[in-house]
Amino acid sequence: MAVEQRSFEPGTDVLIRKVDSHLAAVRAGLSGPELELAEELARVLRELVVSTAQASAADRGQVRAAVHFFVLRRESRGRLLSVRSLAAAQRVVNRVVRQLGRPDLLVEAPWGR
Repeated sequence: MAVEQRSFEPGTDVLIRKVDSHLAAVRAGLSGPELELAEELARVLRELVVSTAQASAADRGQVRAAVHFFVLRRESRGRLLSVRSLAAAQRVVNRVVRQLGRPDLLVEAPWGR
């Protein structure tokens, strides 16, 4: 059985674990379009983390800030993200995506399709 070796820059796997851990936590309280949006934000953030591992410190910093915004954003009482927070995280992620020249990663709200 072949084992895939992943060689990330220091901090890359930490950011991906933060995204994955946060997504696992919010899955318990979200469903439907809100869950779809959270999952899409997590997918895009993972892609940005990996694709900027060798990029400039400024680009990596933007991605790190977007990850932290997604992971730490709280506008509701309790542990889970509100829809408003997900929309705010979407705006932040999309701004970073545009600044990095990756329009292919723009996140569209599931209810806006």
